[in-house]
Amino acid sequence: MADNARINIRPKQSLGQNFLIDDNIARNIVRELHLSETDVVVEIGPGQGALTKHLVGKVKKLFAVEVDKRVVVELRDKFQSENVEIVHQDFLEVRLSEWQEKFKTKLRLVGNIPYHLTSPILFKAFEERSSIRDITMMVQREVAKRIASKPNTKDYGILSVFAHFYGIPKCLFNVSPNCFYPKPKVTSTVVQIHLHDEILYNVNEKLFSSVVRTAFGKRRKTLRNSLSYLPYDASMVETLLEKIDFPLDKRPEQLTVEQFVGLTNQIEQILRRHIC
Repeated sequence: MADNARINIRPKQSLGQNFLIDDNIARNIVRELHLSETDVVVEIGPGQGALTKHLVGKVKKLFAVEVDKRVVVELRDKFQSENVEIVHQDFLEVRLSEWQEKFKTKLRLVGNIPYHLTSPILFKAFEERSSIRDITMMVQREVAKRIASKPNTKDYGILSVFAHFYGIPKCLFNVSPNCFYPKPKVTSTVVQIHLHDEILYNVNEKLFSSVVRTAFGKRRKTLRNSLSYLPYDASMVETLLEKIDFPLDKRPEQLTVEQFVGLTNQIEQILRRHIC
């Protein structure tokens, strides 16, 4: 049931705040974490503490990272203790490695996040994956589909490739707009990504990222057309397209992660031969 009494600070549209007010949904999210007393959890954007109150007392340490100073004051009054720290900071600026090193364990990320920050938060997590065990977030349903989708589907794209490259993503359950205040105009989905301990592929990650982003930058075009936008001079790009042993008539949404890895490795070998 919704608990409107929890909402005593007006949500800021500029921060993309939609406070979770359904306690059953909060319990379900925490249940999906299968928490241990040795876990160190980082909650992103705790807001009014809908999730926080179900995390407190269940883990070794909880860092609740909140950018809104008005909410921080209330959260500290309610929850701050030896095992709970309310951090007034933009999550995107937090150095997660410091907490991971301090507690000698990988962090678990959870949050009902502003929808417009989904991609930045995910890419920060991928970049700092050595400090993170898993990510469980409430996101827009359409974005969740993109995160978990497979090749040859309309939702398959950059987020899909990176989510499967760095981990194992899955959609857990949908959440009605009625579970938030104010009500968003879209349905939400709780998505979870278990990150791999080690990258499964032998590939230059920076080049892999460039190839994937370039390919999907012109997703309606074939690879031959989209890869012509790779960040090299015209003669080098022409050489790449001539030398690549791959069916360039395919479109990016047809390629598996493994195929993107193979394509990247080919491009790297050609670059080495012609630049070195």
